[in-house]
Amino acid sequence: MRIAHVSDCYLPRTGGIETQVRSLALAQRDAGYDVQIITATPGHGQVRSGRDVVDDLRIHRIAVDLPGEIPIHPRTRAEAIRSLREDPADVLHIHAGVISPFAWGALRAARELDLPTVVTVHSVWGPLARPGFKASGALLDWRRTVMSAVSHMAAERIESALGVDVAVLPNGIDPHVWRAITPLGVQPGTVRPVSVLRLAPRKRVGALLRALARAQVLLGPQIAMRPTIIGDGPERSRSERMAQRLHLDATFTGRLSREEIMERFASSDVFMQASVRESFGIAALEARTFGLPVVARSQSGTGEFVTDGINGVLAPDDDALAAGLARLGGDPDLLARMATYNRTHEPAQTWPSVLRAARELYERAGAR
Repeated sequence: MRIAHVSDCYLPRTGGIETQVRSLALAQRDAGYDVQIITATPGHGQVRSGRDVVDDLRIHRIAVDLPGEIPIHPRTRAEAIRSLREDPADVLHIHAGVISPFAWGALRAARELDLPTVVTVHSVWGPLARPGFKASGALLDWRRTVMSAVSHMAAERIESALGVDVAVLPNGIDPHVWRAITPLGVQPGTVRPVSVLRLAPRKRVGALLRALARAQVLLGPQIAMRPTIIGDGPERSRSERMAQRLHLDATFTGRLSREEIMERFASSDVFMQASVRESFGIAALEARTFGLPVVARSQSGTGEFVTDGINGVLAPDDDALAAGLARLGGDPDLLARMATYNRTHEPAQTWPSVLRAARELYERAGAR
């Protein structure tokens, strides 16, 4: 099977969608599929626009020079058609967020080529986005496309907007990569929360810091809190100042490699996530696979792999988020039981299961 993945953003840009598209493409290549990537992201090496090769994957960069390397192209449909005629595919797999002009232009190209198409939405469609996508039905003809999302929460919102069935194609993970090398140990008298996120408003960094500070109050002076915030973004300076005002003994590491993140996980007790617009939460899945209990808001896609009271805490609001962390910090036995569960139970979202689910969607698209 020849698969063409379409994504507005791809390497050398790094982010949630880019990372998952790359990982899925590599897993499919290793499984024997013929895989290519079509993107509006320019390259930083010898190829800015045109045919490129990254990770032994064929990349077609349909890119123009724009400020900030904005991933858009004025002739997406025509250029995507030309690319797919030069390098044909049996199925087009489009990866989209809310604002994905390149992806939706490629969907129009698939219509003209009568190419079986699967769309995976990697974000949460909010109340402002849903009416717009519903109105676009005449142009994009959603019923001819196999629609999917990375979690049930995200899928339900798309179904309500488009009135079509939406499957779930989760992000994937390799448990062997993220498994803790040695059992995690609880440090008496200390709780060490960790979070990995982009320091931007959508991730609710302020809410996370306030929940940490509230948990410290609930724990009392007999238990010290040592939070670690991994990541970078436009709100980093503001977040560091806020942590100081809240008297949090927090370490801001900036962006880290996977190996460095795992080192931080090994010296942490629990993973924290305050975002409510997390369509999936790949960082939380990585922490859960490593062995860390996860404390997160119940409105996010993290509920796909965290069961409240079993391997983490799902909180309905920010007060409950703080209370959940304080509960685990004050109960080392419960914390250890959850960590043991996560270390000994693989999540369902492993690459073999994701590849099977993707194949089923491709076959459904071909039949349609």
